Amino acid sequence: MSRSKNRGSNPVRMAENADVDAQERGSKKIKYAFHISPECMKAINEMYKKDGSSTRNEFIEHAVNFYIDFQKAGTLTNYLAPVIVRMVDAAVEVSEQRISRNLFKIAVELGKISHMIAATNDIDDETVESLHRMCVDEVRRINGVINYESAVRFQKDE
Repeated sequence: MSRSKNRGSNPVRMAENADVDAQERGSKKIKYAFHISPECMKAINEMYKKDGSSTRNEFIEHAVNFYIDFQKAGTLTNYLAPVIVRMVDAAVEVSEQRISRNLFKIAVELGKISHMIAATNDIDDETVESLHRMCVDEVRRINGVINYESAVRFQKDE
């Protein structure tokens, strides 16, 4: 009469779950007995090497950890959403600062050009106001995309 298949093997100890017997091996892992369908085991045998796992045990452990994380994610959505919003806000703020600095530099260069043109040309106030209105209308019409060649053609036609 045989006692078990594992006669003389490592000593058996009870795991935290009293329904599951476990045998301690040379590593820090504990062996548990689980029931699994043949179809599931076939899928594990087909997939564990493709996953990069060296053993079926490693594949199953990765799968269980993934599923645990997936289940936790359902309760963590209230935590993750604000974290993602903060990250996006930080990225947008950095972009805003960069754009603002570049707009400031462009404004300084435009101011220098405007003062040089004003210093070299004698233009009356009425012409400046008329030019301003025309430019506002043009920028609205072309949606802010200024084309130098179009401006040159416009000036030569008048």
